[in-house]
Amino acid sequence: MPKAMREQFAETYPLYTPVVADKQVSVDGSRKYLLHFYDDIVVETVALPANDGRFTVCCSSQAGCAMGCSFCATGRNGLSRSLAVGEIIDQILMVQRDFGERVTNVVVMGQGEPFANYDNVLAALRIMNDPKLLNIGARHITVSTCGIIEGIGKFAEEPEQFTLAISLHAARQDVRDEIMPSMKSQRLGALRQALEHYSSATGRRFSFEYALMKGVNDSEEDLQALITYCRRLLCHVNLIPLNEIDDSPIHPVSNNTMHYWRDELENAGIPASIRTSRGADIAGACGQLANKHTV
Repeated sequence: MPKAMREQFAETYPLYTPVVADKQVSVDGSRKYLLHFYDDIVVETVALPANDGRFTVCCSSQAGCAMGCSFCATGRNGLSRSLAVGEIIDQILMVQRDFGERVTNVVVMGQGEPFANYDNVLAALRIMNDPKLLNIGARHITVSTCGIIEGIGKFAEEPEQFTLAISLHAARQDVRDEIMPSMKSQRLGALRQALEHYSSATGRRFSFEYALMKGVNDSEEDLQALITYCRRLLCHVNLIPLNEIDDSPIHPVSNNTMHYWRDELENAGIPASIRTSRGADIAGACGQLANKHTV
């Protein structure tokens, strides 16, 4: 292209590459990155290598989060802005460069609510999935939502076989309203109907994420409510050991409670597992991404 045209493109469509402002390495081999974008916005990304050949990146879809869940550090400072398509993809590329390995799996479970940035997230997923680009299998790409019903409906109509996860954390409406106040308008009954439609339209199973919190959502009543909610749904329950965050009155349950819940769900015919938490020593585990380090 002529020099003048190149200069015009550079001025009109500048290409920005995020800077790794901080990197921490966990004892379990995972790495957490603080990425600094062109407008001084920062987000966190976590790389999770595994011994079985999988190499997963937990990427962010927004800088900060507007959901304000009581057990999550990310929403404490609110939402700065949604990420552009390239800013989501840059997280994957940065991790690949740092490790010198190809990423095989992606979970959009970092900062932000993916369905609040739906169009950019879907465009990024398609770049990840494209055989000529990142070539990551659709079933190896998971999007986690707090339960945005409209987004679930749209996601059910997408042609790709991306995986869906729902941050449920309570199957009793009053408890969920307390710990996830921004989701009060997304009622559990309507959420269940949206998920029934999702499975009917796609034929695919989704997962519920349930972080057990001592004295909050771990009672026998909570367990029975979850069992009732899951019956006849094509779902899997992923029980998550709560990760401690600074100055929080909410604490994790015992290992015995975790295993009791898993066994009771399984006995009720509901597939369940306990997630192995990684990166907690570098505040890189679920609910801990809070941009603690300054640029």
